[in-house]
Order: sequence, then C-alpha cells, then structure tokens
Amino acid sequence: MEVKSIASLAEIDAQQWNALAGFDYPFLRYEFLSALERSGVVSAETGWQPCHVVAMDRHQLVALLPMYQKSHSWGEYVFDQAWAQAYQQWGLNYYPKLITSIPFTPCVGPRLAVRSDMDFAAVTDLLLGFILQQTENQKLSSWHCLFPEQKLRQYLQIKELIIREDVQFQWFNNGYQCFDNYLKALTASKRKMIKRERRKITEQDIELIRLNGNEITHQQWQSFYRFYALTYLKRHSRPYLNPQFFQFLAESMPEQLLLVLAMKQQTPVAAALSFIGNNTLYGRYWGCEQDYDALHFEACYYQGIEYCLNQGLQRFDSGAQGEHKIARGFEPVATYSAHWIRDVRFVNAISEYVGREREQLNRYKATAATYLPFRNVRNDQILDQ
Repeated sequence: MEVKSIASLAEIDAQQWNALAGFDYPFLRYEFLSALERSGVVSAETGWQPCHVVAMDRHQLVALLPMYQKSHSWGEYVFDQAWAQAYQQWGLNYYPKLITSIPFTPCVGPRLAVRSDMDFAAVTDLLLGFILQQTENQKLSSWHCLFPEQKLRQYLQIKELIIREDVQFQWFNNGYQCFDNYLKALTASKRKMIKRERRKITEQDIELIRLNGNEITHQQWQSFYRFYALTYLKRHSRPYLNPQFFQFLAESMPEQLLLVLAMKQQTPVAAALSFIGNNTLYGRYWGCEQDYDALHFEACYYQGIEYCLNQGLQRFDSGAQGEHKIARGFEPVATYSAHWIRDVRFVNAISEYVGREREQLNRYKATAATYLPFRNVRNDQILDQ
C-alpha cells in the first residue's frame, strides 16, 4: 500500500473517489471538492493549497482524506487566530499549517473514507503517520481536522490529539407529520411567533418557491449569486465563492441541490441554497437584495423544516452560529475539531485553553437548552447529542 499526497483531485479517478466517499454527505463528493479547485476558489493563491492524502493498493484507491496547506485561518469556522498571535509574539510562524476540512463548510461529516474491507485503524494509522511526517519534513506548525464525524474524532482522541468543542444549533425531526404538527410541539407563545412571522411573508406579497437543482434556470442562478455576494459586500468583504463554482455544482450534482427563491411581483428578492444528504438537509448560502420582515427566518429555516418533513429527512443542519434559531426549535449540538501541534512548548498551553473553553461551552449549551420552545423540553436527550 502506498500513501501519498496529491496536489489536485484531477490526479484521482472520480468514480474511485466517489466509491469510497459515497453520496450521503454531499461535501465529500468528488464533484463538490473538484468544483472548488476548478473554479479557483481553493488554490495556493487563495491560501487553500490542495494536498489531499490518499492510499493506493496498486492502482486502486483504498483510502482518502481531503487536506489543504493554509496560509491563513479564513473560511474554517474553527477560530485559531489567537494561537497564531501567540506564535507571532514568540517570533515563530504559525502559518503555513495543514488542515483536513471541507473549505467554507462548517458541517459535521466524514473527513476520512476507507474501503470497507480494510482495517480502519491500521489504514488510519498509516495516513496519520504520513501527515505528521509531512508537518515535520516541511516544518509546518500543525495539523487540524475540522468537524469530523464521531468515528474519526474518537480515533484522534485516542491518539491524544487536542480535541476542541463548539456548539451549533440544529433541527431534529422527532416524528412530526407536517409543519402544523411540529408547531403543536411548541409552547403557545413560540407557536404564535412563528405563525406571525410566516404570515408577514404573505402580507408583504412575497411567495417562496422550492427548486431542485435540475429545475434551476441560468437566470435564477444569476439572481442567487447576486444575493449571495451581497451578504459579503454589505460587510465590505469579498465572497469566498465565485459564480463558476456554483455553475460546476449545477452541472455535476444538481440532484443534491435545493434552492429556495423568494419572489415579489414575479421578481426574485432573496434566495437560500441548501444541500441534500441521505437523511440531512444542509443549509449553506443565503442573500437578499433588501431587508424584508421575517424573510430570513422563512427562507432559511421554515422552508427547510417543511422540506425535511415532506421528504422524511431527520435533521436540518442550518450552519454555524445563530442563537435566534433556539426559539424556532433548533437544539444546541456539540461539534468538534482535533489539533496536532508540532511545537511541544505550545501543546500544554493550547490544551489548557481548550479545557477552559470546553467548560464554558458546556455551561452555555446547557443554558441554551433551557430556552428551547418545546412544551416538554428534552434536556437529557439534547445534552447527550
């Protein structure tokens, strides 16, 4: 078995990659990661230099792990800028570093795929050994694995990597038959709030339509990108993603795309783009031309909940942050990242920092759960997730 690093997904056969990665989690698909590279969104110039790790048995791919060499910490959603500042204060370089993540995508999911007939621990040992040797050879500061699923996270914890926690808010389908049935599970005040917010959409003469990827026209894609870009331009920054990236997605994986388009007098005024997984809807990108009362809640949350209920999806991951989601039934959920630091002088300091941070996050998560709008709050169930 040969373990090596590749500078582009173009070096790997797409069918072999997808045979391992599967289609349940759309962001590990060859088409998604390749679209990032082909569009130039990730490259050495943007500070995301691909260096994916693969294991080959003769000419057959048996394991894969996406990886990038980073010259900054933007677009990761796990914030380590304070660590970089500490390095700088000691006259050391924190960048470049290696990260295993899905660029610009704070969604928990597989970061490693191993062929089912292979020994997971043995293959992962090989890959991890290769990665750590790369950091040594290239004198890189660290390796970070962001938002891994439970199996890899537990493996990395056993290997004594630093495990860092954060909190997101996600919606779970607890056997609701329809949106009205879901509302019945909420307290009267929150039920009235949601009904009032949805009513405001009609009062503003706005109509919401849901389009699967193969139904989206070129003009609608243009409208969506304009709205998406505006969310960054309003904050005087540049959007991470470009129109070519979305064009490649539309061509290569439309069956896993869902566009919610807000129309006013037959003119698009806002849009939200989600990705469809096996049992999860992933809300990712949103934008609007001007502010409309409650439109963000409708396009980004209520439409997604309705879609999950209609399609039998069990979870709605609407992205990072957003305490306003709690009142709308999105429960606090722990997310994780794993960190290997090459300089042993920083290991204890970062471990202590992460430990104090974890205590604060656990208190925050427990407090957030008490504000959930359900008539019978399932605190024990929520805190175990």
